[in-house]
Amino acid sequence: QVQLVESGGGLVQPGGSLRLSCAASTSCLKFMAMGWFRQAPGMQRELVAAITSGGSTNYVDSVKGRFTISRDNAKNTVYLQMNSLKPEDTAVYYCNNDRGSMPWGQGTQVTVSS
Repeated sequence: QVQLVESGGGLVQPGGSLRLSCAASTSCLKFMAMGWFRQAPGMQRELVAAITSGGSTNYVDSVKGRFTISRDNAKNTVYLQMNSLKPEDTAVYYCNNDRGSMPWGQGTQVTVSS
């Protein structure tokens, strides 16, 4: 069974940056379109960034220009660089394929607060 392990979250002040990592237990990651999702308290999980196997990217409007998704297929890892963070970015962040159909990892908490 595929395992996804997210890391890199933490507490950051507004305007700060974080880089999230998602390590997968499968080399098949390179064939998949992958995504970063987030879930804030009381809210539904939402897809915020996606990257195809070929490297094309797409973002939800609220993070465009601030977040960058990337992948290193040799390391079976997907990244999310988050800049100019806002309090409304506070959530647990998860990675998965872009359909969210693999088993979910534990996520990584991102808290943006002064």
